[in-house]
Amino acid sequence: MQYVGLWMATATFLGIWWGHVGVRWIEAHSPDVRPVALLLIIAGLGLHYCSLISSSLTTSGVCSIFGMTLLWDAFELYRQQKRVIKGHAPANPSNPRHAAYLSAPNSHATTADLLKREPSDPTAARLQTKDRVGRTAGSD
Repeated sequence: MQYVGLWMATATFLGIWWGHVGVRWIEAHSPDVRPVALLLIIAGLGLHYCSLISSSLTTSGVCSIFGMTLLWDAFELYRQQKRVIKGHAPANPSNPRHAAYLSAPNSHATTADLLKREPSDPTAARLQTKDRVGRTAGSD
């Protein structure tokens, strides 16, 4: 039986999960993302080197997947920082970097976590309004 695909799928799932959760957590708690990004780049390149010298296809594939994930996560740290500045991700007021974003004049940074709000559908509200005046979505 071939387990290579199973191990690579598991590595992909775990890498994406860690990248999503880890990048948000690291960016929220790290006073400076540059050292962490550098560490992720070094670890990613190291894993790519291991994938090149490995004689096992499974080890090579898993190392390569995790290596690319870490390289992408280093890039995502900066994108997450921009999301916090724009108010698209929550700021951590106990993080000095985030506190500066929150106190800056004309700042869009917020402590509200938009992922924890009730979902809304503006389209449904428009349809309900049209129904109240005697029209339906298909009657024009």
